[in-house]
Amino acid sequence: MMHKRILVLALLAFAGVNCYSQSWQPAGDKIRTQWADKVDPANPLPEYPRPTMVREQWLNLNGLWDYAILPQGSAVPSEFDGSILVPFAIESSLSGVQKKVGAENELWYNREFTIPAVWKNKKIVLNFGAVDWKADVWINDLLIGSHKGGYTPFCFDISSFLLPGKPQKLTVRVWDPADQSFQPRGKQVSRPGGIWYTSVTGIWQTVWIEPVAENYLTQVKSSSNIDRNTVSVTAFTAENQNSDRIDIRILESGKIVAQGKGIPGQEVLVSIPGAKLWSPESPFLYDVEVVLLRNGKALDKVKSYMGMRKISTKKDSDGIVRMQLNNKDYFQFGPLDQGWWPDGLYTAPTDEALKFDILKTKDFGFNLIRKHVKVEPARWYYHCDREGILVWQDMPSGDDGPEWQTDKYFNGSEYVRSPESETNFKREWKEIMDMLISNPCIVSWVPFNEAWGQFKTVEIAQWTKSYDPTRLVNSASGGNFYPVGDILDIHNYPEPKMTLYDGNRVCVLGEYGGIGLVYDDHLWIKDRNWGYVQYKTSAEATDAYVAFAEKLKKLIPAGFSAAIYTQTTDVEIEINGLMTYDRKVIKLDEPCICKANREICNSLNEIK
Repeated sequence: MMHKRILVLALLAFAGVNCYSQSWQPAGDKIRTQWADKVDPANPLPEYPRPTMVREQWLNLNGLWDYAILPQGSAVPSEFDGSILVPFAIESSLSGVQKKVGAENELWYNREFTIPAVWKNKKIVLNFGAVDWKADVWINDLLIGSHKGGYTPFCFDISSFLLPGKPQKLTVRVWDPADQSFQPRGKQVSRPGGIWYTSVTGIWQTVWIEPVAENYLTQVKSSSNIDRNTVSVTAFTAENQNSDRIDIRILESGKIVAQGKGIPGQEVLVSIPGAKLWSPESPFLYDVEVVLLRNGKALDKVKSYMGMRKISTKKDSDGIVRMQLNNKDYFQFGPLDQGWWPDGLYTAPTDEALKFDILKTKDFGFNLIRKHVKVEPARWYYHCDREGILVWQDMPSGDDGPEWQTDKYFNGSEYVRSPESETNFKREWKEIMDMLISNPCIVSWVPFNEAWGQFKTVEIAQWTKSYDPTRLVNSASGGNFYPVGDILDIHNYPEPKMTLYDGNRVCVLGEYGGIGLVYDDHLWIKDRNWGYVQYKTSAEATDAYVAFAEKLKKLIPAGFSAAIYTQTTDVEIEINGLMTYDRKVIKLDEPCICKANREICNSLNEIK
């Protein structure tokens, strides 16, 4: 009863500051998904945003905030331009604004919130899911901290800056130079066209606050070992106190099946006899409870989950290095997934929409998604874990990008970044890995895509592998090739071809396909669309897809161990998707492509 009362109070506190709800509406006249009409401006994306570390008490700060666009270097504004719906980027329709910002300007946000009375005597942590790119944060007109990085969460303990018994003022300033600087940005450009898309500026994931004790948990990291039936859990805390202890409980259907104890920051190894394994065919997850104790009293408690699975490589009887899942040969096959939305750009309109692409990918008969030069909100990976699909995670590309297609990038030389760019890349890549380190769906890290900004490949790949030895490293998908990492990844459009082979690493076709098909009422821009190859009817496009699938099947015995088809959906003027950009039309014959895909996934005859 107390838990429900706290949640109600939190929602009431939130609703009280959203007096502009009646005036919000999506901006612009471009296509939208079916979920755009389900966006509640009083409470957008209400789900708890961090499934790997859940607290019961929290307050969602999504909703209508004030915004202003001012020249870079301006003082804190005293007046604002209007209202923006957080957490949708200002360039998106669902923000209600749909304006460009640009490298020469900064985007300011402002709102008030009230701390629920039942949180009295608690510390308060302010959390941001992601803000693109540099965020400066004020509480009650005091600058309390900053963060650089458009894809990862960050937080601040704001307890000492709060005003007792009064509404609290939150101000955020964002600068995002898009393609005018070196930072990771994926497909964002100031002038969209071709394979380059609209820029995303500012807050694009959930903002929330939560109450904590004097010391509290900041991260829970888990890693399984199916060969030993153990799981390693490490819990980190805000402060290091010698008297604090960590209690770990592993549960199945609410029943404790294993326990362990330790201290903050140190590995706790827990044995799970007869552990159930996780796979796309059987995505079994254990619940995890982590309790921070001091003198036997619980200071903090979070809920998490984990999956027992192993990703590795091994030579088969023909001497071909194969990917293995849970010690069995396993062909990995899935689409290139950009994660863009016509109404929300980087941000799905609802959690249902976020989950839809994953479910539809499984419906298509795939077992894998390559998350392409973007990092999704934590709930996307949670849905992948729950539904059962493997993920290759790209590092969002940045620095020298649009010229990657020129021949200079394929002569064996590497791009030379500035010291600032290099340092920033390493820091953001580590933050991305830290964010996703416990998700069982992640099976491969991809630091570089097609030589875009590719630098110090051997060093980056080796560091990635040493930081997380439990996953494969695909050093450069379709980029400059160096004898490092676990995977040799080539790209070939449109049909599958094996142009390179490495007898000591896994060989994969990291991109192929790109079959284009136009549906006139579902286009981002009419009369300005392209695909690697284009067809006039669904039947023709389906026949081409199946023909490519047959070619791919013949290349598997020759050495391919995984493949990525371009792509899940159309994106802006790209019409290469299995679905239209608004997700309203499945463009190819679904049963037909599902049959072809499942034959490919089962081609190694190890897991059926």
